[in-house]
Amino acid sequence: MGVTDASKRILLGRKLRSSQLGETLLPKRIALPVFASDALSSVAYAPDEIFLMLAIAGASAYVWSWQIAVAVAVVMTAVIASYRQTVHAYPSGGGDYEVATTNLGPRAGTTVASALLVDYVLTVAVSISSGAQYAASALPFLVGHEATFATAMVVLLAAINLRGVRESGSVFAVPTYAFMVAILGMCAYGLVRLLTGTLPQAESADLQIIPQPGFEEPLTTAALIFLLARAFSSGCAALTGVEAISNGVPAFRRPKSKNAATTLLLLGSIAVTMMISVIVLARQMGVKYVEPHELDRLRTATGEMLPEGYDQGTLIAQVARGIFDGFPPGFYVVVSVTGLILLLAANTAFNGFPVLGSILAQDGFAPRALASRGDRLAYSNGIVFLAVMSIVLILAFDAEVTRLIQLYIVGVFVSFNLSQLGMIKHWTRHLATERDPATRRRMVRSRAINTIGLSFTAVVLVIVVLTKFTEGAWITILAMGFFYVLMRRIRRHYDEVALELAADESDKVLPTRVHAIVLVSKLHKPTLRALAFAKASRPNVLEAVYVSSDQAATNTLLGEWEDRGFDVPLKVLFSPYRELVRPVVEYAVEIRRGNPRGVVAVYIPEYVVGHWWEQLLHNQTALRLKGRLLFAPGVMVISVPYQLRSSQVALERVKRQQTRVHAGDVRRGRLVDPDDRGPSRPTRR
Repeated sequence: MGVTDASKRILLGRKLRSSQLGETLLPKRIALPVFASDALSSVAYAPDEIFLMLAIAGASAYVWSWQIAVAVAVVMTAVIASYRQTVHAYPSGGGDYEVATTNLGPRAGTTVASALLVDYVLTVAVSISSGAQYAASALPFLVGHEATFATAMVVLLAAINLRGVRESGSVFAVPTYAFMVAILGMCAYGLVRLLTGTLPQAESADLQIIPQPGFEEPLTTAALIFLLARAFSSGCAALTGVEAISNGVPAFRRPKSKNAATTLLLLGSIAVTMMISVIVLARQMGVKYVEPHELDRLRTATGEMLPEGYDQGTLIAQVARGIFDGFPPGFYVVVSVTGLILLLAANTAFNGFPVLGSILAQDGFAPRALASRGDRLAYSNGIVFLAVMSIVLILAFDAEVTRLIQLYIVGVFVSFNLSQLGMIKHWTRHLATERDPATRRRMVRSRAINTIGLSFTAVVLVIVVLTKFTEGAWITILAMGFFYVLMRRIRRHYDEVALELAADESDKVLPTRVHAIVLVSKLHKPTLRALAFAKASRPNVLEAVYVSSDQAATNTLLGEWEDRGFDVPLKVLFSPYRELVRPVVEYAVEIRRGNPRGVVAVYIPEYVVGHWWEQLLHNQTALRLKGRLLFAPGVMVISVPYQLRSSQVALERVKRQQTRVHAGDVRRGRLVDPDDRGPSRPTRR
């Protein structure tokens, strides 16, 4: 095993056969942390965004926080219920893309795909950047290096996911469940203290918030509606990641759609409970929270400026510090797992994006390389592409969550709307032919659920676009347009190539003449092998060609050729400018031009070597020549290999790898007597 292959095995683990795909499927207990970590992690920043928006008008606007939380929870409930219908109707993993394409047409499907691609990239960028901010607040030496830390985390997540969905799920299951237990435990304990009258005030409860300019006076009805709409649209960040389960149904164990629907229900119940509980507790504890760069809007109870270097804790941090005022370890556990889940939330995108990319590739809207599974049966190319795009975004915005969050949500709600519209059309189409009363009642109920989901998500999309467009949402819309055009161009290219390559009757016509050329650099064994192979193919014309740039070497070769008495003519192409490739190409093209219905076959002797550094010393001219001849119509290029002694090194390396004893060989029954020809991999002698 070479160094490169050994390093790859250490990083990714042993290869998996295609027949082992069933071993990578996920039970519900693993699928929940794999596909729900993004939606659950939004509890760490969606409440913050609601409080930040309301703080524009001062702390008095916090009275609306719980109503906004309920509104977001209602929308999430409707969306969860709608996606439960989707996973049952379309369990193949296409999710919103498949629903829109099947029911609304390819253009709608491409629109959904472009929205989801942008949303997945933003999910990674926002989650990792938010986690980097938490890490920087706990580790001062990371301050100013958040983007570098975030980049390293993206690389780490990509490496883990390259090992396979099941392994990555097992790695992330513990911290995700720890986050759920920590937040739900904190909220339960806090609600008990609230009911018993012992709930303390938050550390910022005595502070005042100075409203932003223009919001000092009592708000008009229109201004209040706009403020609440902005807070609501920001809080809807809690819905991101919900669609990932519908895209990942194939990763579930059987029954796939039932398990996916159950996981969706668990996700919705947990996320809604945590979000409402955190917001209610923060409101009851009097938390005051403003943008980190607007700390000058905070004042003490006497109206004085805060001291220099004031550290404003996040919403969850302030709630946890107050609730666990007599138990500091509780506070540190909550903050630690929250920061960790924000880093791991990107794992949802690393599972959803590659699957979507593979489906797009199969439909011709993305490069076909995205449909290929890697050594561990994961869609490796999709994982790497997502990691690269996310790193670019993180570096471009310097891992600042406040700037990145404005790009969020638009894409996911575009896909929500088109998906719900497609599902309504789906049920309507099936109702036209279904006659069973029980089935019709179920379809009518499902259509009603999707209709309610569409009405909610449409309103949210309008609010999000109106309130966030100038804040950066236009960048998301522009990116969606770019991906839409790119995917349509890729599909057009594949369609044109397929049309061009379609076989017809003219392809059965044989060439009238085959003119074979054997390239000669000197008279040695590779040349003789190429000549013998060319003769065996019985061309109409066979000649050897030598490019002359040195008269003495040419005279020597001509003398040797004549002494050996070859029955193949040797033609010399003179190259006054010492070029080797151009004369051969021009000669082959000229022969083809003289006989358009014929074929020119160029035989190129090549060395087969065993070490990578030997490849740098040989075959360079042959590689350049092949690269040029490939563009010449009617010219065929045939490589004639000659194995040097060093090539045995590579051959022995492969044999050692094939005969190596691997973990699990005994269990799989592969270790039998070496003389038995039955096993696919014998024991090492």
